[in-house]
Amino acid sequence: MDVVTSIPDTESDLAVSKQAAYEPLFKRRGPSRFEDLGQERQHRKERLAAGFRIFAALGFSEGVAGHITARDPEFTDTFWVNPFGMHFAHITVSDLIRVDSAGDVVEGSMPVNVAAFAIHHQVHAARPDVVAAAHTHSIYGKAWSAVGRLLDPITQDACAFYEDHVFFDDTRVLVTEASEAARIAECLGTHKAAILRNHGLLSVGQTVDEAVWWFISMERCCQAQFLAESVGTPLQVDPENARATRAVNGTPLAGWFQCQPLCDRILRQQPDLLG
Repeated sequence: MDVVTSIPDTESDLAVSKQAAYEPLFKRRGPSRFEDLGQERQHRKERLAAGFRIFAALGFSEGVAGHITARDPEFTDTFWVNPFGMHFAHITVSDLIRVDSAGDVVEGSMPVNVAAFAIHHQVHAARPDVVAAAHTHSIYGKAWSAVGRLLDPITQDACAFYEDHVFFDDTRVLVTEASEAARIAECLGTHKAAILRNHGLLSVGQTVDEAVWWFISMERCCQAQFLAESVGTPLQVDPENARATRAVNGTPLAGWFQCQPLCDRILRQQPDLLG
């Protein structure tokens, strides 16, 4: 059965048609919903551990830098995060630690990265809609952060970030204090991602899956823009069509959905992460 029954007049109409066509699929396989907070917590932790394994597989782990957080569904002023000093490829559900608003570890036995607490606490506090946030020192993200520009809408993927990411222009790249992190949260505003000057990328989402996907996609968009600019001046998608594309592939549900193949694959390859 054909989904689109008429020929769209413009690219914007086509985007709307595609969005309408995808909605039933998203609804059939949307983010899990739980009535039990314990089950929801376990699910978030499983997706968080999977996110670290995915990041490790993509080469986003560098020394002790990098962190992904997931807000606890019951104690919402606390979040789960990777223990400081553990490689992403080794993290399991049971390794995750829960940190409160004072930066104290309230569940788990390992320490928290000071920068992880500073940045993520401020973002979670400023954005009640944010369940998860991701930040690592990925190679193309940190390289692009030194360019001092937002990403241009030069690809379909980049359009997901059109008018929905910011550049945090602050020369203090080592973030350990609440005041420094609060400026990041303020700059981020209601957007899905930020480029932190001379530092790297930060993404957020209403699910762990979404935050993980936006980070991966943004990293690849940085790479694509470097490649395109290395041979000339890239063609840009016009604002109308960039916004129309974002309306399809830049939504929280689309971000979650894009991450599902990666989650499915890592769970098949590395089921030990659930331990």
